[in-house]
Amino acid sequence: MGRADGFDESEIERRLRAHVDLLAGVIGERNAWRRPGALEGAARYIEDQFRAMGYEPGAQRFMAKGYSPDSMQFAADEAEVRNIEVEIRGERRPGRVWVIGAHYDTVDGSPGADDNTSAVAGLLEVGRMMRGLRLRDTLRLVAFVNEEPPYYKGDQMGSLVYARRCKERREDVRGMVNLEMLGCYSDEPGSQLYPPPLDRGWWNKWLPKRGNFVAFAGNLGSWWLTRRCRKLFKREVTFPSMWVAAPGRLKNLIGMSDHWSFWEQGYKAVMVTDTAFLRYRHYHKESDTPEKLDYARMATVVRGVGGVMGGLVGARPR
Repeated sequence: MGRADGFDESEIERRLRAHVDLLAGVIGERNAWRRPGALEGAARYIEDQFRAMGYEPGAQRFMAKGYSPDSMQFAADEAEVRNIEVEIRGERRPGRVWVIGAHYDTVDGSPGADDNTSAVAGLLEVGRMMRGLRLRDTLRLVAFVNEEPPYYKGDQMGSLVYARRCKERREDVRGMVNLEMLGCYSDEPGSQLYPPPLDRGWWNKWLPKRGNFVAFAGNLGSWWLTRRCRKLFKREVTFPSMWVAAPGRLKNLIGMSDHWSFWEQGYKAVMVTDTAFLRYRHYHKESDTPEKLDYARMATVVRGVGGVMGGLVGARPR
């Protein structure tokens, strides 16, 4: 894939807006322990969208326990939930697998327009970009369930269930790209914050102070993948970006999403993000609604991510 692929950003923008309006505006808050019906509605929408593109989505089903917010304990009752997967087989090296994913549940009390409907919308549109291409390696597009609390970093976190299955099957997962919040951008000075220790010291003056970029974040073991993704992104689109492969305390901060599950299983993984709460004041709030997002810039980012995945899997026109 390259700059001449012919993807119209205005059309991408229109479809992104439609996905977010339906998932965050019509369906709204969705999670397994308080809004299971809405969660199921979101799952069906994602599956229907993939089918409309000509794919046949699969499902990794498992049981998730209920939760009592009063006692802050898991309940005895369980409900079936699922990760949703589309696999596009590689023609030359089908055993080499690349994963791109985003979680489709939301935190309690929020419709989650940016967190994480923006990324689910992006995942769907990357799937559309891959349609009809010849891939060297295998690509999997996965919508994960149960990223948010109370399942976060627990045995019922959807991405951890998925990554463990990959490990059990000894699959050659070359890397995972996790989409986590893609819709918030600002050119206002001071709109980008940083966590300790990046919020002070000589290095802080070199960091961007406007929240108008997208970040590629990985751990030290994923530094090559992180750098490679950012280079492919810059090749595809002109958009501010930065990358970091971090150890220690910073690793814990940038590991706050589904890519962490793949790190836990020894796989390389990188997060693509608008940096969430470091610039978005509606993070995890009831006010995280569709009209807050910057769909034009989001469309550019998503087109760039499509170029990233096309480069990783060796995509070519038929």
